[in-house]
Formats: sequence, C-alpha cells, structure tokens
Amino acid sequence: MSSQSSSRTAKPTEDKINHLISKLQPLLPQLNQRPHGTVAAKELLKEACNYIRRLHGEIDDLSERISQLLNAIDTSDVDMDS
Repeated sequence: MSSQSSSRTAKPTEDKINHLISKLQPLLPQLNQRPHGTVAAKELLKEACNYIRRLHGEIDDLSERISQLLNAIDTSDVDMDS
C-alpha cells in the first residue's frame, strides 16, 4: 500500500477531532450564548445538525417568498429588450 493511499484512510487523531470541534463551537449561535466553557462533542454535533436543519428551513421559506414576489410582478410592464 502506498503512503498516499494509507494517508487517505488513516483515522483522524483525537487531537485533530478536538481541534475541529473547537473551531465549530463559535459558529453555533445557541452555544455562544452560554457562559464560556467546554461543551461535550456529542452535544455540539447534535446542535450543529439542528442548526443546519433550521438554516435549510429558513432558506426554503425565503426561496418561497422570493418566488411569490417574482410571480406577483407584472412582467408585461418590464421591457425585456433593454
């Protein structure tokens, strides 16, 4: 096995995981409102998933509102040649 293929399949170290988790925590607004301290990785990852789901919901809602606004525009008044 080449060193390149073994490096792709190597498991991340605990230090690397902890580093990535520490970078994730400040990105989560719900966790930033808490007093400073460590959050269990399991709780942080669960909160990250919930936050991503909420963001997807907001995107869907905004997309729907934009679509409704665009449909409400009377395109006959818009000069498409300019």
